[in-house]
Amino acid sequence: MELAVGIKSIKEETVTEELTAETVGSGGLEVYATPCMIRLMEHAAWDSVEACMEDGNTTVGTLMDVKHVSASPLGAHIRCEAELAEIDGRRLVFKVAAYDDKGLIGEGTHERFIVNADKFIGKLK
Repeated sequence: MELAVGIKSIKEETVTEELTAETVGSGGLEVYATPCMIRLMEHAAWDSVEACMEDGNTTVGTLMDVKHVSASPLGAHIRCEAELAEIDGRRLVFKVAAYDDKGLIGEGTHERFIVNADKFIGKLK
């Protein structure tokens, strides 16, 4: 598969106790936690382009700019969508959105960079 604007991926999950703001420490209510929504958005973006990467390359997240606009209760079905909107050299920009059973719960943009995995990890050592 070739890297191209318009590539999409969808990831889904159900809101369980482990995914609530109260459990993850981002708030005190039993509602879908913002960090969990962001994680699922990032996973969708990563997954959408991973098969397009040359051997040894992957992408890393560098920027997330999203609004969490509606709460989702325990048991809600969450669907996150990511679409590659811009390619600027190694920088990839995605439109991301999340929905529950009632509609839109979050939206924004996410940026990732293409890196060589070995070189990236090597810099950490």
